[in-house]
Amino acid sequence: MTLFTLVLVALIQGVTEFLPVSSSGHLVLLPLLTGEPAQGLAIDVAAHLGTLIAVVLFFWTDVRMALSGLSRLIRGKVDTQGAWLALCLMVATIPVILAGLILKVTGLADLIRDSMVVIALAFIVFGIVLYRADQTNPEIRTAPQWTMKHAVIMGLWQVVALIPGTSRSGITITGARTLGYTRTDAARLSMLMSIPTILASGSLLALDVIGDTTPGLWTDIAIVAGLSCVAALAALSLMMRLLRSVSYTPYVVYRVALGAILLIIAMTGGGSLPNS
Repeated sequence: MTLFTLVLVALIQGVTEFLPVSSSGHLVLLPLLTGEPAQGLAIDVAAHLGTLIAVVLFFWTDVRMALSGLSRLIRGKVDTQGAWLALCLMVATIPVILAGLILKVTGLADLIRDSMVVIALAFIVFGIVLYRADQTNPEIRTAPQWTMKHAVIMGLWQVVALIPGTSRSGITITGARTLGYTRTDAARLSMLMSIPTILASGSLLALDVIGDTTPGLWTDIAIVAGLSCVAALAALSLMMRLLRSVSYTPYVVYRVALGAILLIIAMTGGGSLPNS
């Protein structure tokens, strides 16, 4: 990949990973615009690493509390807020890991990953679902009120994100808003849930690229990881500030509009994707 394409991949992944607009849906456009093959697994791992570092840095207070609680959880004690947060995060991550493994083993993941029609419909349908959840549910709960039951429910919502174009952050925010969490705390829980999920998916991808000796690969990885981290930090900061006064409607409008564009491209025969 050229340096320009690497930069585009890093910025697109970084900006869209945590916004409820789907990074996969945006990255599918890149090969169509540049004519280059889709980014490989190594670049995917680099982009995930960058966004993982970003969310850990941005929510470091919560991450530190969960890490301190994890040591108590290992000893069988759930007697602190940190231990409870760590337990809920673990429980919320189990469904998507199991579902992801099933899709990978059965090959279903490859069947749906490159379908622009699937991505376009997911953009539109789950954008509307987010709008309804955000507009019809009150803001009556905060992140410290997260319960085990709600962790399970949000974990099941996260499974839906395995459909390309859904948006992991978007669907978990939808689940949180359905349960009555405030807009900012719905985003906060969603971002914290992303940490073990990105770790799991990134580790799985990394297994497929171990031993890759492509010339210049590590330079490309460093570029993508660094830029995606910076872009993700900027996107997180902007979104969390805006949510104090703005609903999720602007993201919904954007999702539906882009989904419609992708659907038109797919239906008119312009949606064949270059091989990775």
